[in-house]
Amino acid sequence: MGEPKLGHVSAQHHRLMEGLRVYGANYTEFTRRFAAWLGVHSTDAVALMEIFYAEDRGAPLSPARLSERISLSSGATTALLNRLERAGHIIRTREHTDRRIVTLTSSPHIQEPARKFFGPLADRLDATMSRYPPELLQQFETFLHDLCTAMDAQLEQQDHDD
Repeated sequence: MGEPKLGHVSAQHHRLMEGLRVYGANYTEFTRRFAAWLGVHSTDAVALMEIFYAEDRGAPLSPARLSERISLSSGATTALLNRLERAGHIIRTREHTDRRIVTLTSSPHIQEPARKFFGPLADRLDATMSRYPPELLQQFETFLHDLCTAMDAQLEQQDHDD
């Protein structure tokens, strides 16, 4: 399938969206390989990735928030968390002042293997991004935020239409 015959701006939009699609597919492939490397289901690896990212941002997830992030029912999320906890990959704690709130964190048992697996990729991505000026990265960050906002609005609209 060749380059679409569109106007300059339309062709650029198409190339950007194709690049984002390929990036998403590559991200999915890294997650799939991480799952195989750990010997877990790909959904379990996706959940672990969300838990890692939340920890990195300093905002650990609750089971309900994880359920939203990976689009599983609360029952399916509970089963998934039970598997990850039995495998020693996560820890559920009640650190919040409201003791009913459960916080999900990765266990020390999984942190080093995750760093070993994703460290080389993180280094390559950091090296790639370091070639661009902060102003351009800020524009791209705004662009990605705006795309995600548009997609979230469409998903919400579809939820209301269903």
